[in-house]
Amino acid sequence: MTGREWGKTWWKTFSKVLTGLLDKPMWMMLLLSLCVMSLVYANRTVWDLPVAVIDQDHSTASRMLSRQLDAGSKIATVAYDNLADAEHDLALRKLFAVIIMPVDLEKKILAGQNIVIPVYGDATNRLANGQIQQDVLSAYQSILTQYNTDLLLSNGFSERQASVVLSPILGQSSDLFNPGISFAAIIFPGLLVMLLQHSLLIASVRVSIVLNSGPSGKSSIPAFLGGISALIPVWLFLSIVLFVLWPWVLGYRQTATIPEILLLTFPFLMAVLGLGKLVTECLRSVELIYLTLAFLTTPVFYISGTIWPLQAMPAWVRAISSMLPSTWATKAIAGVNQMGLPFKDVGGDIMMLLILCVFYTFIGIAVGMLRDGVRLRAMFRPKPPHS
Repeated sequence: MTGREWGKTWWKTFSKVLTGLLDKPMWMMLLLSLCVMSLVYANRTVWDLPVAVIDQDHSTASRMLSRQLDAGSKIATVAYDNLADAEHDLALRKLFAVIIMPVDLEKKILAGQNIVIPVYGDATNRLANGQIQQDVLSAYQSILTQYNTDLLLSNGFSERQASVVLSPILGQSSDLFNPGISFAAIIFPGLLVMLLQHSLLIASVRVSIVLNSGPSGKSSIPAFLGGISALIPVWLFLSIVLFVLWPWVLGYRQTATIPEILLLTFPFLMAVLGLGKLVTECLRSVELIYLTLAFLTTPVFYISGTIWPLQAMPAWVRAISSMLPSTWATKAIAGVNQMGLPFKDVGGDIMMLLILCVFYTFIGIAVGMLRDGVRLRAMFRPKPPHS
């Protein structure tokens, strides 16, 4: 095949596949899926969680602690007279937790004794439960600091001296990953990357199967490259929507420009296409491929480092995670678009995506050649004579 014929075959397949994608834009279902899943994070954080407060002390300290809890953005206190009613509403999911102000709370604070503030939480919601625990500790620490300050002032200390005694070291933290936004912002970039990866894997496998279903049973190299490359413009457009437009609509912090997003997304798409080639050659069955991708999506999301740090995983799990394009893409895109890192700081991640692209592509080609060779030898092997 001459270079001119090679180019004509590539362009013919490219335009045919791209036209088919635009005529029947089933890939737009990805945007609908994104809206359905990500709108739960539209508020970006949780606040005003109803929490029951049972005041058994009825002291200045207990009332002050209740006001401190209600003043926070996460908790909306609801007064209850007894524990039975509060536990009943907690079981009905009307409350997220029950806090009890114990008897002699103020006396124990003034006497410097240890204090236990019982908190009954709904452990089925770990995010809300953790937020409530933090607010309870913060409110108690605020009350304790105020009492200690008054005690020092009454014993002749100046306000400056009391401040130094109670807080000799002042800590300062700098937010890097989506400042001011908590759990949702950590999950969001990984969710978008996983949506792109899963949808592109399905599309690339589908295109490969269609191209290989011709009379010859195997598409030519330019035809295969033309069909696969037709997916890139569509998924680059999706990346702009997912990483630029939709986060802007939801109000998430973004520091990367559109060209930077495209430069980050392109090697990720190439790595996913390489992985799609390997999956297609290993399975070669529509049913097996779709079942495999359906069962692998959730495990891949968990081991990609989005909701659990890679450093806390066993070494063999990290090894598997490092073989996934989504792991490196999440790190690179979140680093540049949320943390404001320069490209040189994510250059290693981009390089790994390109390496994965080459690795998976060549392994897929090798597997395909091996399977085709076995099939050809079986076809031309002489049949044993019938007895």
